[in-house]
Amino acid sequence: MARTLLSAIRTLVLPRSFNDAMTRVVFIAVFLLFRIRLRGARTYAQRDQIVALFAPLALLALPPTWLALVLAGYMGMFWALGVATWREAFVLSGSSLLTLGIEQPVGLANIALSFSEAAIGLILVALLIAYLPTMYAAFSRREAAVTLLEVRAGSPPSAVEMILRYDRIHGLERLSELWSAWEVWFAEVEESHTSLAALAFFRSPHPDRSWITAAGAVLDAASLVQSAVDVPRDPRADLCIRAGYLALRRVCDLFRIAYDHNPKSGDPIGVTREEFDEACSRLASSGVPLKPDRDQAWHDFAGWRVNYDTVLLALADLTFAPTAPWSGDRPYWPQRPWFRGRVPPRSV
Repeated sequence: MARTLLSAIRTLVLPRSFNDAMTRVVFIAVFLLFRIRLRGARTYAQRDQIVALFAPLALLALPPTWLALVLAGYMGMFWALGVATWREAFVLSGSSLLTLGIEQPVGLANIALSFSEAAIGLILVALLIAYLPTMYAAFSRREAAVTLLEVRAGSPPSAVEMILRYDRIHGLERLSELWSAWEVWFAEVEESHTSLAALAFFRSPHPDRSWITAAGAVLDAASLVQSAVDVPRDPRADLCIRAGYLALRRVCDLFRIAYDHNPKSGDPIGVTREEFDEACSRLASSGVPLKPDRDQAWHDFAGWRVNYDTVLLALADLTFAPTAPWSGDRPYWPQRPWFRGRVPPRSV
């Protein structure tokens, strides 16, 4: 019973990242049921409709799980204090936990236990009620930026499209405002998605949007600008990239996804040289000024991308993100995911 209360505190109250075993088991159990349902899905629209219910239902499964474990724990204590049968202990425990009053405890010890169980039941329900508004407030802040990004980067979001639109409409010098805003966004995502783990699985209102593909588009755009676009170097882009990969790494830590904490610039990444050259050619054909040394530009881009490549692709697979250039359009198999077994690919 004490372990159950500790799980509720770690999940709903503790303001820091903590991978609680009991909460993880509940989410895994619900996910396995959804994975069975996903086998019959043939299109992304079908998969999105199914997975959209995963996080809400997993959250709703937590209180009954905690309450059932508390009920079982108090059953044992009532029985140890002299309640004649397990059935009577069950009725007394359930009556106390749910404050039904259908069974009256006899004896001071039983009365004290009944009061404490009723208090625990009320506290668990109150914690969940207070937890949901906090989580949805964080979700709303996250999605506001994701929605605004569609204006700047298209749908699905593309780093190349973002640079082209800024060059046509705003001017590339205005990108500094975007880097500063998304540096703050990444900090908020790190705080909210590690302390409120279920947020990572809450899907955007529009099926083609996703917090992880939006993050990938911004990080790739900053990496492209810093490596290939011939504009004055902007330290705010560097800070945005660093804030981004640190945030994604912290979320991966919560879900126990393995990655290299100190990647090297020559390590392989999910973007190929051909894709990079194609992106540069598209930028050049639209009049975006590019640096003349394409080899050095690729080396610099890969040096930035390697910091977030693994965690970006892992989280895209974990959250069943929609298809998006350089993030949700390529598979990744986590070496040590948040549950035992492999994450099923979105193409299943």
